[in-house]
Amino acid sequence: MVKVDAAGRWPEAWRLYGNRRQLAIFLMGFSSGLPLLLGFSTLSYWLSTAGIDRTTIGLFAAVSTPYAFKFAWAPLLDHWKLPLFHRLLGRRRGWILFLQLLLVGAIVWLGSSDPLAAPLAMALAALAVASLSASQDIVIDAYRIEILSAAEQGAGAAVTQAGYRVGMIAAGAGALALSDYLSWFLVFIIMAALVGVGMLGVLIGPEPRRPGAAALEDSAAQPWPGFMKRAVIAPLADFVARPGWWLILLFVLLYKYGDAIAGTMANPFYRELGFTGTEIASVTKLLGVAATLLGVFIGGWLVARVGLVKALLAGGVLQALSNLLFAWMAARGFQPGAVADLDFLALAVGVDSFTGGLGSAAFVAYLSSLCNLAFTGTQYALLTSLMAFGRTLLSTGSGWLVDQSGWVEFFIATTFLALPGLLLLMIIARRYSGKPLAVGA
Repeated sequence: MVKVDAAGRWPEAWRLYGNRRQLAIFLMGFSSGLPLLLGFSTLSYWLSTAGIDRTTIGLFAAVSTPYAFKFAWAPLLDHWKLPLFHRLLGRRRGWILFLQLLLVGAIVWLGSSDPLAAPLAMALAALAVASLSASQDIVIDAYRIEILSAAEQGAGAAVTQAGYRVGMIAAGAGALALSDYLSWFLVFIIMAALVGVGMLGVLIGPEPRRPGAAALEDSAAQPWPGFMKRAVIAPLADFVARPGWWLILLFVLLYKYGDAIAGTMANPFYRELGFTGTEIASVTKLLGVAATLLGVFIGGWLVARVGLVKALLAGGVLQALSNLLFAWMAARGFQPGAVADLDFLALAVGVDSFTGGLGSAAFVAYLSSLCNLAFTGTQYALLTSLMAFGRTLLSTGSGWLVDQSGWVEFFIATTFLALPGLLLLMIIARRYSGKPLAVGA
């Protein structure tokens, strides 16, 4: 397991960001975030401008399914090697570059599709983008965990999230702005070319050298039953053999639960208060993203400075308390045209985005610390799939909760929904300190 420890001195914590490996991780993070919105919100916008009905647009959301099931093929990417790419770049970087080349082709294919004449072909192209993007995420996450030392994991979590969000901005706001002046085909050609940012990261980053890497590569040549035992059963057996594993899974599921519930209903809340789409976009997409980026870098620094337990605790508490600002907004109501209300929206969104970014950086560093370096890709894919389940499916009842309680009570409730995750964190830190599943003190 990767154990994340405090760096000890404040300047040393900041210096963790300034090396070639972190730059490579940032660039790879960009190419991870880029395709996510291309096959989701950007594609939905394109479909709406083409006159596609809302029901069909909603059905297109199903193309993002590969992100939820990427753990199913993670063992193959964790163990198999590509003959030519492996020889030139190594196991991890070879897979990343190979998937990026396929991703370029899939994005061009999606951009050349016609939503009116051939919607099924467009859906298949979008599914290909999502599948390759999810596969790329598996290998990039494994690369990040393996290439960084224990003390660098918090900074690495921040850097990869920063790159991810910049990539999402390019594929979201950038693509929509370009569509006002260029055809969608040219827009997607530009987006495909931006995958080259991640390719640059592959070229400048070193290949991880970890104990047991040769054994991992050799396992792909075993007969199928042996491969399944090594690649699929062994990672699961390794995880459940550790003390307190079920508490860890509950913590992964619940740490950001209150934040996810609140976030699901954020935009409807803003609309009901009377804010315009332009006001919401300017605050959430500009100020919100900037605050999130600041939060992830502070969070990565905090992990290195004080350790995982304190960073997770600080992030969890601040995430929960930030929801009370929205409860206050709901209690105040809204005065149309009042500048003070827009300022208060900016304050609430800025604080919420900053604390969410801080908590996310610590959380990603924690998930990284749980992975056995012999099964990095598979175990991290499993953990992030569980995290996604808590963020999506478990938050589907948020609208019902608002209807039953009202906005003020809803946001107060989301604050208290963060408590189970925080209690689990304290139990794990106290009961399993020094054990394989313990977080760094």
